Amino acid sequence: MQFGEIVRRSAFNALDAVRGGKLNKLLEVNKREIVEGVTEEYAERRLSLILDYAARECPFYRGLKKSKELKDFPVQNKSDFISHYETVLSDEFRPWREQMTKLSTSGSTGTPFTVLADPEKMNHVFMNFMSVMELNGFRLGMKRAEFRAWIKGKNTITGWHSFKNNLKMYDISNMGDAALKDICSRIEKDGIQVLVMYSSALTALTQYLKREPADTSKWQVEMIFTMGEACPAATRALAQEVLGITPVLSYGNNENGFIAVSLPGEEDYTVDLYNYFVEILKMDSDEPAAEGELGRIVVTDYYNKAFPMIRYDTGDTGKMKTWKDARRRSHAKLTEIYGRRGSLLYNTKGEPLSIHVFMNTLLNFEGKVLQAKCVQTDLKKYTLTINPGKDFHEEEVVAAYKKYLGEDAEVSVDYADELPIQQSGKTMVCENRCEKYVGQAGG
Repeated sequence: MQFGEIVRRSAFNALDAVRGGKLNKLLEVNKREIVEGVTEEYAERRLSLILDYAARECPFYRGLKKSKELKDFPVQNKSDFISHYETVLSDEFRPWREQMTKLSTSGSTGTPFTVLADPEKMNHVFMNFMSVMELNGFRLGMKRAEFRAWIKGKNTITGWHSFKNNLKMYDISNMGDAALKDICSRIEKDGIQVLVMYSSALTALTQYLKREPADTSKWQVEMIFTMGEACPAATRALAQEVLGITPVLSYGNNENGFIAVSLPGEEDYTVDLYNYFVEILKMDSDEPAAEGELGRIVVTDYYNKAFPMIRYDTGDTGKMKTWKDARRRSHAKLTEIYGRRGSLLYNTKGEPLSIHVFMNTLLNFEGKVLQAKCVQTDLKKYTLTINPGKDFHEEEVVAAYKKYLGEDAEVSVDYADELPIQQSGKTMVCENRCEKYVGQAGG
């Protein structure tokens, strides 16, 4: 436990106590509801409150002919919300829009998008983050390193913000061995306790430590928190091998916050039903998907009144199971997250493939393939863009991909010296450009 950690935690608790302890109370409730589930009465009440508020305060929702139940509200994706931005913004907070917090996506895999959030929503964002972290062993004030492609003037943070939150910016625009060696040195020098990173960055770091064993005995890292694309089981196992830490899995976005998180000892993502109502809708319609069926992840945010996000099609796909326990409390787990619909590939039989397939395939060619991206261009046509390494054999790699794509897959190969890292810090290992599937994704 570091001195700076203790000071920051004490300062936060003292300031919150002066204000009535609101945030700590919210934190404890949020953690309890994630683990224990929510009552049916709570879900119905929160849903009714945000729907009624939107229908009363937002011109867009007020203009709907009927808006009594959730199914009466339209499903909207990012582009839809941008188109209706001014009318979704609530009349109550419209005069204060310049004072509202801006929650922005980088637009690295789509259209840039900024959501305005009122103070109450921001309290929930902060405590939601603290909840999913603390449930996995985090202590308020721990020194974090956040791995991103940091771009000055775009997504960098101020020195004061960095100091206040004990947060260090680690740039991963370059993930070559020289850059990774420098990152390892910084982790030790900075006394980092928590690594917050996309799984592609964790894959690169752990593979480097396996390839170039480093003395990590002086590292103070206690926790690895992954976000963004799904983290392959092989990467989690390698992190445990080289660092003695099993990474935490999370699912969320910048517009809402963290929606689901893995709990200690579990592989699935436990959904935060305290802050969100989550639906899985069919891929080609707005009808509910069957239990365990692959579908679109659609989120209703209970707490943002400034910009009510009702039935927000996140652009991600996954599978979910729901149940009620002996006390009739509701629970939900995302059992599989396939990622962005634009990144969801199908084999030649028309069956969806998890992003894990492509990540695990690359892990099997460590050193031989430095980077690779698979693009589906037609029902049975795919293009592999490869940044080759030592002892690379094209036919070997193509055969590995065909194992999942189908033996009748038509695979062409292109070569590149380097595949770009997105602004967010993600690397794209697959993309769907097939007209049938892109059209099915619906924007």
